[in-house]
Amino acid sequence: MEPAVLTEFTPWLSFLGGSLIGLSAIMVMGLFGKIAGISGITNALIGLFPGQSGPDDRDWRLSFLFGLIAAPLALMLLSGSFPQQSVPTNLVGMLIAGLLVGIGTALGSGCTSGHGVCGLARLSTRSLAAVITFLLVAILTTTLVRHVF
Repeated sequence: MEPAVLTEFTPWLSFLGGSLIGLSAIMVMGLFGKIAGISGITNALIGLFPGQSGPDDRDWRLSFLFGLIAAPLALMLLSGSFPQQSVPTNLVGMLIAGLLVGIGTALGSGCTSGHGVCGLARLSTRSLAAVITFLLVAILTTTLVRHVF
């Protein structure tokens, strides 16, 4: 197995990125009264959970997802390069990981952005339990993958 590639830690860029994520979460809450969780935004758009989205919700949800995809592309055009990222696994590993994230998101009624960014900011005990759970499982999984298997 190839060694995992760690992304370079850049405190100021991390601070700027975290600030922009927090600002977007506040804007979604203030402007639309909704949680800026990607799984909830996507689920409401594709209709997995009917009744979570009204007729006026579609535009802001589509705009949010468009911005999520367009922003890295715009940054790439401005900077002339795309951040180097590497995932040290194969397609089957990625499919299994994606399925586990999807199942976990459905069972936990939200994803990292919904629980971690918005839920913790609202002092939600459910989000605190979710964040503690997925962090512990991530630590356990990483430890097993790197040191046992």
